[in-house]
Amino acid sequence: MLLTISHVTEYLYSDPVSYALQQLRVTPKSRGGQTVKSWDTQISGGAVQLSYEDQNNNHVQLVEIEPDVSRVEVRSTGQVETSDTSGIIGVHGGFSPLWMFERSTDLTLAGPQIRKLAQDSRPENTITGMHALSAAILDNVEYVTETTHSATTAEQAMKLRTGVCQDHTHIFISVCRLSGIPARYVSGYLMMDGQTDQTASHAWAEAHLPDLGWVGFDVSNGISPDERYVRVATGLDYQEVAPIKGVRFGPLGSELDETLVVSIRVEQ
Repeated sequence: MLLTISHVTEYLYSDPVSYALQQLRVTPKSRGGQTVKSWDTQISGGAVQLSYEDQNNNHVQLVEIEPDVSRVEVRSTGQVETSDTSGIIGVHGGFSPLWMFERSTDLTLAGPQIRKLAQDSRPENTITGMHALSAAILDNVEYVTETTHSATTAEQAMKLRTGVCQDHTHIFISVCRLSGIPARYVSGYLMMDGQTDQTASHAWAEAHLPDLGWVGFDVSNGISPDERYVRVATGLDYQEVAPIKGVRFGPLGSELDETLVVSIRVEQ
């Protein structure tokens, strides 16, 4: 399947920027059932200073924002050819060793609610076991938008019993790591049925299973990724794969109020 993607992020600041630096992870990978045919990122109000591959083999662009601007736009467009691999990515790559993905982070640290879910579900490191864990999470945490935010932890989402794909992914990762199964966060795109325009990118998890390597599980939709999915970045949690993150200051180093507008289109 050939997917055409447009991802526009617009930042509006309350005052002119005196200094800002951003990391961009918006370029898909040619790996695991997908080939990037073309990809281009244009920045209005800033410029790419350098590019590199991070410890997870993600393509990163370091952007310096022009002084005294009040609006910055990051516009990425391209085409990616995909195939259905039933979510199987395969052998581990990147500079981070596999054991790193058994380590908890602030967003995936297991508390009493996560530990109870792990005890009740007793996940096995098999395809069937991971799908059973995915279903158990969806039974416990209903998909409801605007009830959580980017800093919500897996334990907090379990207590709320509501969340979005980011929360489902963090919970899945937390239970896997508690059970000794390496797991990681994936950010990317999903071509949705009957909906071309979207206001956020998608997230799902990957677990490292014996004989198969990395395998994807989209908890929110109850499936393993197919040809409608495009992987962009992988990491320990959302903080390692955020499409754009950085620092910015206003006049005399003051903090700036920021308005964020995201527009995404994914279509065949």
